[in-house]
Amino acid sequence: MYRSHVLVCGGTGCTSSGSQEIILALQTELKKQGLEKEVCVVQTGCHGLCALGPIMIVYPEASFYSMVKVDDIPEIVEEHLLKGRVVKRLLYDETLTDDGVRSLSDTDFYRHQHRIALQNCGVINPENIDEYIGTHGYEALGKVLTELTPDDVIKTLLDSGLRGRGGGGFPTGLKWKFAKASENKQKYVCCNADEGDPGAFMDRSVLEGDPHVVLEAMTIAGYTIGSNQGYIYVRAEYPIAVQRLTIAIDQARKYGLLGKNIFDSGFDFDIDLRLGAGAFVCGEETALMTSIEGKRGEPRPRPPFPAVKGLFGKPTLLNNVETYANIPQIILHGAEWFASMGTGKSKGTKVFALGGKINNTGLVEIPMGTTLRTIIEDIGGGIPNGKKFKAAQTGGPSGGCIPTEHLDIPIDYDNLISIGSMMGSGGLIVMDEDNCMVDIAKFFLQFTVDESCGKCTPCRVGTKRLYEILDKITKGKATLEDLDRLEELCYYIKDNSLCGLGQTAPNPVLSTLHYFKDEYLAHVIDKKCPAGVCKALLSYEIDPEKCKGCTLCARICPAGAITGTVKHPHTINKEKCLKCGACMEKCRFGAIQKH
Repeated sequence: MYRSHVLVCGGTGCTSSGSQEIILALQTELKKQGLEKEVCVVQTGCHGLCALGPIMIVYPEASFYSMVKVDDIPEIVEEHLLKGRVVKRLLYDETLTDDGVRSLSDTDFYRHQHRIALQNCGVINPENIDEYIGTHGYEALGKVLTELTPDDVIKTLLDSGLRGRGGGGFPTGLKWKFAKASENKQKYVCCNADEGDPGAFMDRSVLEGDPHVVLEAMTIAGYTIGSNQGYIYVRAEYPIAVQRLTIAIDQARKYGLLGKNIFDSGFDFDIDLRLGAGAFVCGEETALMTSIEGKRGEPRPRPPFPAVKGLFGKPTLLNNVETYANIPQIILHGAEWFASMGTGKSKGTKVFALGGKINNTGLVEIPMGTTLRTIIEDIGGGIPNGKKFKAAQTGGPSGGCIPTEHLDIPIDYDNLISIGSMMGSGGLIVMDEDNCMVDIAKFFLQFTVDESCGKCTPCRVGTKRLYEILDKITKGKATLEDLDRLEELCYYIKDNSLCGLGQTAPNPVLSTLHYFKDEYLAHVIDKKCPAGVCKALLSYEIDPEKCKGCTLCARICPAGAITGTVKHPHTINKEKCLKCGACMEKCRFGAIQKH
């Protein structure tokens, strides 16, 4: 028994901020103070507030320390762990009130959340199977193998209303039903952990913080559809996730929770890892399975669907990490419990990776139906520096941009599609008034151009032509006819591409064209970028009334485009100007303006 537990985040975000050094320093200091047998140090997965890492929570007080440095450790050990006095200067500021220290669950970031998929992340040591079992881990598997038939499991999932969290939103119970119905001696269960959307890291965090939940869910799936072999396809650039999955699989095998005769039920099931090389298209289910087979990861036409002919030509069930992470909880608490959360056709919760122009960057899990305004203003803490909200991109490169007028729409699968966006895997990037929406569309299209596997012409050639038109627009060289061609090409690519990558690639272009057409017209007709982002359309001028003739701008200009004498207003030669903005950044008198 320990009198205190210190939980230190060991997710990728906090690890990159130095959490491993924090753990070593903590262990050293505890030993120095003779507290190593009284205080237990636990490395956990992600807590969600990634921007505040390294994060440390001390129990039983639940004191939430953020941005902890190695130099802070002696003070925390002596003041808090030895003398029992919380170090207030290191507490997350939202937990501090005039009346004292409030619980983390009462802060704006956490009080709107409801954690199901992330319930163990930041709570347990992901490398210790006993801690997972201590939070009712593997109870759902035991219940399934000893009390439920495969049809019972499918009915529970159908009644729960769980839809695939990987982007498509297909009913999970229906997918399992199709896989079970396929007749074949050999079937497979696969997990899509190839998370490739820019800004998305939900699946990585679940694997790093709670790997056993995926193993348990996949084993339940194996029993349900009649499979004895599972594969987790995880990208190799997730080294912490790969390491913890490897440890978890070994532990589960040793405990008899994977392998032969699980729970003495006569059911055999095992799981192996397959590492992906980071190609975005391998997140598409047919390309993923082709890659597991050892071939180049390219999609194939459907039907036949994977439930009929998937991995190695056998019936295959494929879900992503977040979908699996919901399964044990649904089995334990029942379909009605899960269906009580969310909206009419979108039940339960959804994990979002919140990023971009937002104060609280991190990972959040909210009930379906929560508005975008609540996510951005309450959970996210609003836009930094008093800037105005302009748009939010959901669904990554396959999604669309949501403008201010839709801030109060309840977020679920169908509502997002109705306003030209999509759920996707859950990336949510916030943009403010300084973002150019044409430039944003160009950014996402550059990503899909780079990631196209090249198998079908509409995607391989079409997205490149789209990018070229957008490039012309941002350089002020496009015409109104180019705008018409841009839109026409978008619909052609959507209708004729082979897989989801090409079919959804034009979404950022179409949504920005729909909601921000005035910005496109300003680029094409006025040859101006209203947000001041597109470099080719910018010009810099010096206000002679404000210029003091300090010469700093002239000295810093790399092109020698600024001339003038001491204590006299300077001027910029626009033909020589590189539009780098260095002069404006350095001017101490606000004399340089960008148009």
